[in-house]
Amino acid sequence: MSDDSTRPIIIKRKKVIAGGAHGGAWKIAYADFVTAMMAFFLLMWLLGSTAKGDLAGIADHFQNPMKVAMSGGDGAGDATSILKGGGKDLTRQSGQVKKGDVEAKKTTSFSKEAQAEFRRKEQERLETLKADIEKMIEQSPQLAQFKKQMLLDITSEGLRIQIVDEQNRPMFDSGGAELKPYTRDILRQIGKALNDVKNRISLAGHTDAAGFVGGSQGFTNWELSSNRANASRRELVAGGMDDSKVLRVVGLASTVLFDKNDPLGSVNRRISIVVLNQKTEDAILQEEGPASDEADEESLPDGLKLPGIGKGTAG
Repeated sequence: MSDDSTRPIIIKRKKVIAGGAHGGAWKIAYADFVTAMMAFFLLMWLLGSTAKGDLAGIADHFQNPMKVAMSGGDGAGDATSILKGGGKDLTRQSGQVKKGDVEAKKTTSFSKEAQAEFRRKEQERLETLKADIEKMIEQSPQLAQFKKQMLLDITSEGLRIQIVDEQNRPMFDSGGAELKPYTRDILRQIGKALNDVKNRISLAGHTDAAGFVGGSQGFTNWELSSNRANASRRELVAGGMDDSKVLRVVGLASTVLFDKNDPLGSVNRRISIVVLNQKTEDAILQEEGPASDEADEESLPDGLKLPGIGKGTAG
């Protein structure tokens, strides 16, 4: 027998080891790292956008969470809180402030400042108009002689121009609404001056406290004062003032006396023209305005007392 039959048979098996570069374990590790970094940066952003007082509350929560949870309050269970539980309420304006709230505050502040600036400039324009009309009266031979019958002042409603009766120089025929020739001249000159300003105007007619005598049945000082106010409007327009500038024409009879100490005095018979400021104009248009443009009138100052003013007849 040959020796080959007794020789051992050797079988070699090659062990195959997968290459490390082709595995997927590193991807899991990298994903964990990215997730951890994202969580870290979110935490940094949150802490950086939180006020110091809120940070103290968060620290209290982690140091003693049971104490904070049991104390209750907005911070412990507020669903709108940035960080749930612990510390002060992070939704309050001393910490996190909503952008919309900030913008609203800025807009409101700007609006108030703009309104104040507008009122200041409007007041300056009315003061300038008052000075211009006073200068016009001084320089006009026709108006200078009636200077004492024209009273100008600034009220809460605007520039008020009052043309008052003098005992021996009335504006209208007694008991009627027919204007004297010199009253027409005064009103037309004023109408020309008022057309240069953008403000609208209000007219009011007034009588003294004497009852109206004569005329048709039911005709009183109310009708008389209204007719006189409207007659004055027509003369202002005839002088060059645009009719659309007139916002209100009223007759107030003797309800608002200029000289309360002398209800029958001729100074109470007058026409009042008010160059309205924007606030009063808006109030009138909204039907929420002050009671009347004459409500704040006081007794005639001593320095404006007209010579020869005395008691007269009705109208």
